[in-house]
Amino acid sequence: MKISKNNAEHYIWGNICDGWHLVKTEELSIIHEKMPPQTSEVRHFHEQAKQFFFILSGQATLEVNSEIILLNKYEGLEILTNTPHQMMNNSKAPIEFIVISKPSSKGDRVLVKEQAVKVLAD
Repeated sequence: MKISKNNAEHYIWGNICDGWHLVKTEELSIIHEKMPPQTSEVRHFHEQAKQFFFILSGQATLEVNSEIILLNKYEGLEILTNTPHQMMNNSKAPIEFIVISKPSSKGDRVLVKEQAVKVLAD
Protein backbone atom coordinates (compact mmCIF):
# COMPACT_ATOMS: atom_id res chain seq x y z
CA MET A 1 0.00 0.00 0.00
CA LYS A 2 1.23 3.49 -0.86
CA ILE A 3 1.98 5.52 2.28
CA SER A 4 2.43 9.23 2.92
CA LYS A 5 1.90 11.62 5.79
CA ASN A 6 -1.62 12.11 4.38
CA ASN A 7 -2.65 8.53 5.25
CA ALA A 8 -0.05 7.45 7.86
CA GLU A 9 -0.77 7.04 11.57
CA HIS A 10 -0.25 10.48 13.12
CA TYR A 11 0.82 11.33 16.66
CA ILE A 12 1.89 14.39 18.66
CA TRP A 13 5.12 14.39 20.65
CA GLY A 14 6.62 17.01 22.92
CA ASN A 15 3.17 18.65 23.08
CA ILE A 16 3.49 20.44 19.71
CA CYS A 17 5.63 18.33 17.33
CA ASP A 18 4.11 15.99 14.74
CA GLY A 19 5.06 12.48 13.69
CA TRP A 20 3.69 10.16 11.01
CA HIS A 21 4.52 6.42 11.12
CA LEU A 22 5.44 5.48 7.54
CA VAL A 23 6.75 2.05 8.63
CA LYS A 24 6.03 0.71 12.10
CA THR A 25 7.36 -2.78 12.84
CA GLU A 26 9.58 -4.21 15.58
CA GLU A 27 12.43 -4.55 13.07
CA LEU A 28 12.16 -1.14 11.41
CA SER A 29 10.63 2.27 12.10
CA ILE A 30 10.43 5.10 9.57
CA ILE A 31 8.83 8.30 10.82
CA HIS A 32 8.21 11.62 9.07
CA GLU A 33 8.49 14.32 11.75
CA LYS A 34 7.77 18.05 11.87
CA MET A 35 9.10 20.43 14.52
CA PRO A 36 7.91 24.03 14.89
CA PRO A 37 10.51 26.78 15.44
CA GLN A 38 12.34 26.84 18.78
CA THR A 39 11.43 23.27 19.80
CA SER A 40 13.59 20.32 20.83
CA GLU A 41 13.54 16.65 21.71
CA VAL A 42 14.96 15.57 25.08
CA ARG A 43 18.56 14.34 25.15
CA HIS A 44 18.64 10.53 25.09
CA PHE A 45 20.22 7.41 23.58
CA HIS A 46 19.09 3.99 22.39
CA GLU A 47 20.68 0.74 23.57
CA GLN A 48 19.45 -1.35 20.62
CA ALA A 49 18.40 0.97 17.79
CA LYS A 50 20.64 2.70 15.28
CA GLN A 51 19.03 5.77 13.73
CA PHE A 52 19.38 7.87 10.61
CA PHE A 53 18.01 11.42 10.42
CA PHE A 54 17.41 12.95 6.96
CA ILE A 55 16.28 16.58 6.64
CA LEU A 56 13.45 17.29 4.17
CA SER A 57 13.08 21.02 4.83
CA GLY A 58 14.67 23.70 6.97
CA GLN A 59 17.81 23.52 9.09
CA ALA A 60 18.02 21.15 12.05
CA THR A 61 20.45 21.29 14.93
CA LEU A 62 21.47 17.85 16.12
CA GLU A 63 23.53 17.47 19.28
CA VAL A 64 25.44 14.19 19.10
CA ASN A 65 27.68 13.10 21.94
CA SER A 66 28.12 16.73 23.08
CA GLU A 67 28.89 18.10 19.59
CA ILE A 68 26.50 20.39 17.68
CA ILE A 69 25.94 19.53 14.01
CA LEU A 70 23.83 21.64 11.65
CA LEU A 71 21.89 19.62 9.08
CA ASN A 72 20.42 21.37 6.05
CA LYS A 73 17.82 20.22 3.52
CA TYR A 74 18.78 16.86 1.96
CA GLU A 75 21.53 16.17 4.51
CA GLY A 76 21.50 13.28 6.95
CA LEU A 77 23.38 11.75 9.85
CA GLU A 78 23.58 8.25 11.33
CA ILE A 79 23.40 7.85 15.11
CA LEU A 80 24.93 4.65 16.46
CA THR A 81 23.63 2.76 19.49
CA ASN A 82 24.46 4.15 22.94
CA THR A 83 25.20 7.60 21.47
CA PRO A 84 23.56 10.51 23.33
CA HIS A 85 21.73 12.81 20.92
CA GLN A 86 19.10 15.55 20.80
CA MET A 87 17.24 16.95 17.78
CA MET A 88 16.53 20.69 17.97
CA ASN A 89 14.94 23.32 15.78
CA ASN A 90 16.70 26.54 16.75
CA SER A 91 15.52 28.31 13.59
CA LYS A 92 12.58 30.62 12.92
CA ALA A 93 10.92 28.17 10.49
CA PRO A 94 9.47 24.66 10.88
CA ILE A 95 11.68 21.71 9.97
CA GLU A 96 10.63 18.35 8.54
CA PHE A 97 12.74 15.22 8.54
CA ILE A 98 12.69 11.44 8.30
CA VAL A 99 14.03 9.34 11.17
CA ILE A 100 14.78 5.68 10.45
CA SER A 101 15.35 3.35 13.42
CA LYS A 102 16.58 -0.24 13.18
CA PRO A 103 15.29 -2.03 15.13
CA SER A 104 12.41 0.17 16.23
CA SER A 105 13.35 2.52 19.07
CA LYS A 106 10.00 1.98 20.81
CA GLY A 107 10.72 1.17 24.46
CA ASP A 108 14.46 1.67 23.85
CA ARG A 109 15.13 5.17 25.10
CA VAL A 110 17.39 6.21 27.97
CA LEU A 111 17.24 9.86 29.04
CA VAL A 112 20.56 11.69 29.51
CA LYS A 113 21.29 14.83 31.53
CA GLU A 114 22.10 18.03 29.67
CA GLN A 115 25.78 18.86 29.42
CA ALA A 116 28.11 21.36 27.81
CA VAL A 117 28.34 21.03 24.03
CA LYS A 118 30.89 21.95 21.39
CA VAL A 119 29.79 23.64 18.13
CA LEU A 120 31.16 22.06 14.94
CA ALA A 121 31.33 23.80 11.58
CA ASP A 122 30.49 21.74 8.48
